[in-house]
Parts: sequence; structure tokens; C-alpha cells
Amino acid sequence: MIEEGRVEVDGRVVTEFGVRVDPETAVIRVDGARIPPVSANVYLVLNKPRGVVTTMSDPQGRPCITDYVQDRPERLFHIGRLDTDTEGLLLLTNHGEFAHRLAHPSYEVSKTYVAEVEGNVKPAVPRRLLDGVELDDGPARADTVKIISTVPGRTLVEMSLHEGRNRIVRRMFDAVGHPVKRLTRTAIGPVRRGNLHTGELRELDSRELGQLLDLVDL
Repeated sequence: MIEEGRVEVDGRVVTEFGVRVDPETAVIRVDGARIPPVSANVYLVLNKPRGVVTTMSDPQGRPCITDYVQDRPERLFHIGRLDTDTEGLLLLTNHGEFAHRLAHPSYEVSKTYVAEVEGNVKPAVPRRLLDGVELDDGPARADTVKIISTVPGRTLVEMSLHEGRNRIVRRMFDAVGHPVKRLTRTAIGPVRRGNLHTGELRELDSRELGQLLDLVDL
């Protein structure tokens, strides 16, 4: 791979063998793809079930995130939140700066949701969501909107956006007259739900982690 010019270290193509690098700090790429550094940090994704509170403990005794990671030795915390009645992907880590940047709106990491909404969504509705709707705390705009299927009285819609405000997806659909009946987050940036079943946990693979590290400039 080095002979073929496919390896970069800190932005420069490596042309000689035996180059020494610090595996904890060097930015290494193969064919342009980031290779995550050697690290003691943990990066996990949970497919959170509906009804689980997005906290690490709950004084009311409701199911919470700790119930799914209690056998892990690390002190983990979740990145961002999902409403109790929303299911889907949630990232967990013990890497504070990674979590801070990924949750910060300035890095604009896209999130994708599938919403089951009331009523039959007309073609003009996706355009309204893409153009932006006015909410009580300011305008909100979707990046992509796709109608997946429609049956009488119900529509399945996929929407992606960079917004992270509280209950933003539900409020946007309320604003266009289609209240959400069920909501699932299916992707966070490059991380897709795939075959991860509800309540299951897995580690991010190197491709996902490398892309997320690039997205947040780490």
C-alpha cells in the first residue's frame, strides 16, 4: 500500500518504509479513509427501545440506559438524547471531547429518522419541511425528506436533519399538520442501524469511528 501511494500520515503521502508514527495522535489514512488511533476510549451504539429514559439513572425507577451497559467496566455517558417515546440509535462513550463535539450544533452531524405520522402526506409537505417551518424557538429545516409508504390515515416518512433541539422532529411534523405516532432514529452520520435489534449494543467499527472523528475534527 505504501508503494502504491495509498497511505497518508498527517496529510502527507508516505513514500518510504519504516516511518515511525505516534499511534495515539497521528492521523493515518488508507485510500483516503481514516484509520482510528490506538485508544483506550470506548465508542458504542445502542438501539434504544421505546419507553427507555435517556439517562444513566432514574430516581423514578424507570428503565434507563444503564440497564443496557451495566456489565461494561467503563464509566460511559450518552451523546445527546432521545425522547422516552422515541426509539433508535444512541451513541455512548467515555471520550469527553468526542462527545462534546458530536453533540455541538457547529459540527452539524446529520441524523436520520423514520416517522409514522397521522394522515396522508401530500407532495407539498416535504417541500415545506425542506424550506423550513417556523417553531416557537425559531425556524427548523430538514436536509432530506422522503415518503416511504402511505396507507389510509397513516404515512411513513424518512427525514434527516442537523437540528438537535428538543423534540424537533415531532414539532416539525406538528407544524405541517401531521402529528407523529411513532418515531425511530435510524442513523447518526455514517452510523446506520442495519441489523442491530432493539435493545442491542455494539461497538462502532473502524470505518464509522474514523468518519465520526473526521466530522468533529479529532
